[in-house]
Amino acid sequence: MHGDDRTLVLGLDVGGTSSRALISDLTGRALGTGEAAGGNPNSHPAPDAVAQMAAAAREALGGHDPAAVRGCVLGMAGVSGMADPAFGEFFRSEWARLGLGCETTPVSDGVVAFAAGTPEPRGTVLIAGTGAVAERVEDHRTAATIGGWGWLLGDEGSAYWLGREAVRATLRALERGAPVEGLVAAVCGHLGVAPERKAVIVAANASEPIHLSELAPLVTGAEDDAAEDIVHRAAVLLADTAATARPDQHSPVVLAGGLLHPDNRIGQALRAELEARSWPEPRTAGSGAAAAAWLAALPLAQDPITLHKTLLPQA
Repeated sequence: MHGDDRTLVLGLDVGGTSSRALISDLTGRALGTGEAAGGNPNSHPAPDAVAQMAAAAREALGGHDPAAVRGCVLGMAGVSGMADPAFGEFFRSEWARLGLGCETTPVSDGVVAFAAGTPEPRGTVLIAGTGAVAERVEDHRTAATIGGWGWLLGDEGSAYWLGREAVRATLRALERGAPVEGLVAAVCGHLGVAPERKAVIVAANASEPIHLSELAPLVTGAEDDAAEDIVHRAAVLLADTAATARPDQHSPVVLAGGLLHPDNRIGQALRAELEARSWPEPRTAGSGAAAAAWLAALPLAQDPITLHKTLLPQA
């Protein structure tokens, strides 16, 4: 790598609930980090989204000279929103105020998550949180997107899907007069209703459907057959999504999102399902902001692999 520690790169990992930024030099030293509220332009007005990105970048910059930043990668769910002319105008204005004159490269959150798990340029990333999506990555760019249709049309295996399946399992149990225990009791308790069919239906439909995702921890925490069935089906559906995105049987697979953490029951079930399918051991994504900084440094770094190991030592 170049030994010029005056050259900096900026990485941003922007989601719907939080925006994180990291400043690094070309040796892989993290020189500053920043965090702000969500900046996804699909879920926030353009001025608010840009303001949160800028707040995270400003905090990461600290006292460093913004003119020293030679590369910037912005990984974002809803990256297509940056094509909106109004968004672009707000973004350029805010970046100019920060003194950032380098080119900013927008990529999907999937590309950043993939880089957070491996320095390889090609492979598959599967993300499961409130929603679920897989991407085929080629040359550090999105080549294909599988799933991610949203709660109404898809997102099988996501937290929303888990919550919906928990309510459905509860209703089936109540309709056949099964004992009120385990997952059924947990769902009724969370909804704050008596274990009665109509009460559960009314309560589950009383708020925006996406709030069903809040029931996901009940599934991963219950030990009965109903919860086990939902967990198993989620693992199969998520594995199928990843399989559709997979470019070949030898390329790496990276898992990202809260549901796919190795300590999460869904993540454990998915890893078991992938092993049963004779897939290589999947990698777990690390810091998205660090991965974005690494992607920003790629055109400048002589030894990208060593740089990746420094910025993302657990990958």
